[in-house]
Amino acid sequence: MAYEAETVAYSQKIFYYLLCHGALSDTDVGVNELYRAYVEHEEVMNLVKNQAEFAECRIERYGTTIYLMPEIDNKYLGYTKAELKKELCKSNATDRDYYLAQFVILTLLAEFYDGQGNTSKSREFLKLGELQNIVSERLKAGAAMEEEREQADADESVLDYKSMSEAYESLRSVETSSRSKYTKEGYVSIICNFLDRQGLIIFILEDEMIKTTAKLDNIMEYKILNKENYTKIMEALGAAHE
Repeated sequence: MAYEAETVAYSQKIFYYLLCHGALSDTDVGVNELYRAYVEHEEVMNLVKNQAEFAECRIERYGTTIYLMPEIDNKYLGYTKAELKKELCKSNATDRDYYLAQFVILTLLAEFYDGQGNTSKSREFLKLGELQNIVSERLKAGAAMEEEREQADADESVLDYKSMSEAYESLRSVETSSRSKYTKEGYVSIICNFLDRQGLIIFILEDEMIKTTAKLDNIMEYKILNKENYTKIMEALGAAHE
């Protein structure tokens, strides 16, 4: 199928903008023309999506924002497991430490979004210390549930709560702020800083306060917390959401 040169040019400009910025909104100054070209012209939209497919990405539009989202196995625009370990965990991290970091992120999401009512968002901010305590409580609850299942010879838990709880409680706890990966405060702060760099949360270190961004709100509202995905997430968290 042949496309007009202007259509191709618009698609290339849009895809390049998404590569550089990750998102394109109707409120972005100076590029409103690109946003309109995408939403108003199907041929432009299809070409952009085709380019994304070749780059192992997907194009998603939530509300008035278009996002470039790398596929899970994209090693160039996304993160590999090894890279995430380096970003989120201590230098000698094991798989247990890696899954603990993922659990902290899931817990943060579960605190902000409950999937109920007119909007999935249930709160505007979360304090760092509160998040630390919630992670500890849910890991302990999950470990207790896991022990009950073992005694009843039930199926294995989806998550290894006992192992993750041991890893989390092995971290020191200090009264003053710490950025060390070997303290609970520092460990959770490093995860929050990573999410902040991804544009998913706003982490105000001085106030130890966490807020979500419009990007994360949109992704959770339109993609993650649809009925099917919400059920899967809650099944994975198990007792962590109870």
